[in-house]
Amino acid sequence: MSRPTPTRIVTGLWFAATVIILVLGFHQAIFVAPMEATMGNVQRIFYYHVPSATAGLIFPYVNLIGSLAFLYWRRRDPLKALAADALALAAAEVTIVFTSIGLVTGMLWGKPVWGIWWTWDERLTTYLLLWLIYVSYFVVRRLSSTGQTQTLAAILSIFAGIDVPIVYMSIRWWRTQHPSPVFFGGPDSGLDPSMRPAFFLNFAGWIMWGVFITAFRYALERRRQVAEQNAALHAIEASLEIPHQ
Repeated sequence: MSRPTPTRIVTGLWFAATVIILVLGFHQAIFVAPMEATMGNVQRIFYYHVPSATAGLIFPYVNLIGSLAFLYWRRRDPLKALAADALALAAAEVTIVFTSIGLVTGMLWGKPVWGIWWTWDERLTTYLLLWLIYVSYFVVRRLSSTGQTQTLAAILSIFAGIDVPIVYMSIRWWRTQHPSPVFFGGPDSGLDPSMRPAFFLNFAGWIMWGVFITAFRYALERRRQVAEQNAALHAIEASLEIPHQ
């Protein structure tokens, strides 16, 4: 039986720490944090909506870094370009998961608080646009037949990177129906100290989960790329070994 490699040990410890923090965060959010006076128990969605929505604004930049690296290396070093594209793809998959959770939890929160599932508020609209960009990203990667699939996807990631700061600043630039910033929003912003453990545990846990899944999907994509390259090389070698008739 082979000994575990340092990478596997670190991965296992990271996964275990992520699960522990998420369990602690769940316990704090459901059983320890006080009920909000105005919204009641529905406010507890906050502990999952905000971390997920925020992560949906962080991982697009991992996707953007991978995409820009791909565009830089695609002619200079194709092997490095493939690795960069694998990182971009992994981060894009995590991004669309987080943005989907952010949209769904936002609507679940908005219905009892606002009385409607959706409104074309600047924050909601720009966030929906971010989600649609990544839907387009995967449509391009799956359906494009131009031979420039990764390049077209990388260009879409640039538009996503432009949209992210607009999403973040929307509730500062415009008077929106979305609540004002809880953090860094001004003298009246902030979170009650009794609610902070639930929020920060869930925030840390979901970011750690995103990092773990990104790394896991990157490794899987790299294996797929290597297997595809080996299959192509074997096919070329086999064709060269066929005797001429």
